[in-house]
Amino acid sequence: MTHQPLDYSLNRPGSLIAALPAVLGFVPEKSLVLVSIEDGVLGAVMRVDLPDALAQDLDPLADILASASPEGAVAVIVDADGAGCPVCNDEYRMLAGDLGDALRAQAIDLWAVHVVDRVQSGGRWHCADGCGERGLVDDPEVSPLAVAAVVGGRRLYGSRADLQKVIAAENGADSLVSRIQQVDEDTRAGRAEDPDGCTRRAVLAAIRAAGRVAAGKRLSDAVLAELAHHLTDSAARDALYALAVGRDAGRAEALWTLLSRRLPQPWRLEALVLLAFSAYVRGDGPLAGIALSEALRCNPAHRMAGMLDKALQSGMRPEQIGELALTGYRVADRIGIELPPRERFGRRAG
Repeated sequence: MTHQPLDYSLNRPGSLIAALPAVLGFVPEKSLVLVSIEDGVLGAVMRVDLPDALAQDLDPLADILASASPEGAVAVIVDADGAGCPVCNDEYRMLAGDLGDALRAQAIDLWAVHVVDRVQSGGRWHCADGCGERGLVDDPEVSPLAVAAVVGGRRLYGSRADLQKVIAAENGADSLVSRIQQVDEDTRAGRAEDPDGCTRRAVLAAIRAAGRVAAGKRLSDAVLAELAHHLTDSAARDALYALAVGRDAGRAEALWTLLSRRLPQPWRLEALVLLAFSAYVRGDGPLAGIALSEALRCNPAHRMAGMLDKALQSGMRPEQIGELALTGYRVADRIGIELPPRERFGRRAG
């Protein structure tokens, strides 16, 4: 689920459909996209695979959307193969009816259901209930939301698969396992004797590595092994979460992205969760969702990943999640490190 403000008019579905790639972060295909309308603008946006939407109980979807108490919702069914198929349209009318029933149970009106063949300039849409309305999709690349996303530094992807490649594990990561295990063994005694000192070294090492990545420099296997070890320090991770709201948030996120691809399991898991938190805080729900999905696939019981996933699914806003970074600043103060000033969601709290 993601949130995005957008002036919305019910008589311009081509504009709404064109905005979906900028909201989702990728061009949806074979999807049911559910858009809530909050105070007259586009609010929470949810996407599920179309085969799943046709087969599953829609009540949980309605429950999640209801958390923001929207005044209404619009659904978009994206299906290149089925948009012009009469039999498929019968299925979509049934889906629209089931979705309307589920939303009404939550006191949400389903204002419209549109079927579109492709979310591209010139794509064709029509209403699912046979009302006769139809039209063309505006150009997604010049959608106001797309322009705002690019100006804000977000990258838009051609498909969900392209977005998943951002965190896809690289071949050869398993070659680091023995190196990491050796670092763990070599530092075990030092961690027991001086835990704050180890945490301090871990945080500083990550900040240095983020600077190297930002400068386009390669991280050696030795450095990657040390970083993997450092991410096993829970206090260090708490401090590193705080980087997501600071001046160097972009540098840190680039490091977490790199480590998500380069580290083997189980050390990769913590990099994925750090990446998810950073993406969530800057409002990139699609990347946060992809990273959390992979993290929970690695370890369904991971507490931070589970908490962030529930927050994302329930529509909790980035500024609320960003408050978790305060714990990181407290850890940094305790171990004698001054983190970059807090710039997102207000100044750093003393």
